[in-house]
Amino acid sequence: MFVHQRKSHIEIGEIYFWTATINKWMRLLADDPLKKVIIDSLNYLSQLKKIDVFAFVIMPNHVHFIWRINEMNGKEMPHTSFLKHTAHQFKKYLIASDPNFLSKFAVKAENKKYEFWQGDSLAIHLFTESVALQKLNYIHNNPLAENWLLSENILEYEYSSALFYDRNETTFGFLKNLWEEF
Repeated sequence: MFVHQRKSHIEIGEIYFWTATINKWMRLLADDPLKKVIIDSLNYLSQLKKIDVFAFVIMPNHVHFIWRINEMNGKEMPHTSFLKHTAHQFKKYLIASDPNFLSKFAVKAENKKYEFWQGDSLAIHLFTESVALQKLNYIHNNPLAENWLLSENILEYEYSSALFYDRNETTFGFLKNLWEEF
C-alpha cells in the first residue's frame, strides 16, 4: 500500500505555516505538562534567535506554527532540534508518569526506541498577506473544530496565540506580530 509522505522543505529567513503531528495521531499533547514542553522549546529557540514565532496552537495530537527559521542550530535546522528535544522530554515525562502509554510509541529502529513525531511535517511558505491571514485564522479556530471542541471561543483556549492577536496579551513572550512582516 502506498502512503504519501508530505515532507516539506524550509528555507532560512522565510515565514511558514508548519504542522507536526504526533505519531499514529495519538493524543499525547492532551496533558498540560507536555504542552509546556512545546512552549518551553519555542521559548528557548526564540531566545537563541534561531526562530521567530508569529502564531501557534497546540492540539491534542498535533501542533501548528507560523514561524521563521532564522539560522541553523549547530549542524541542524531549528525545527529538527525542536522535534528531537520535545521527543526526549516526552520520553522522560512518560517514563515517570505513564510507562504503558510510552510503550505505544515504541519502534524497531537502530537509532531510537521511541518515535513521538510523524516524519512528515508540513511546511507551507507564506508569501502573501492573504495566505498568512487564512493560516492564522485556521490556527486560532482549530480548537473550535467540531472534532475537537476544546473551547467555546478562540480566546478561551489557553494554548494558542489568539489572545496575542485579539487583545495584544503577551502571555507567551516569544510571540512576534506577523503583520509587522508584511
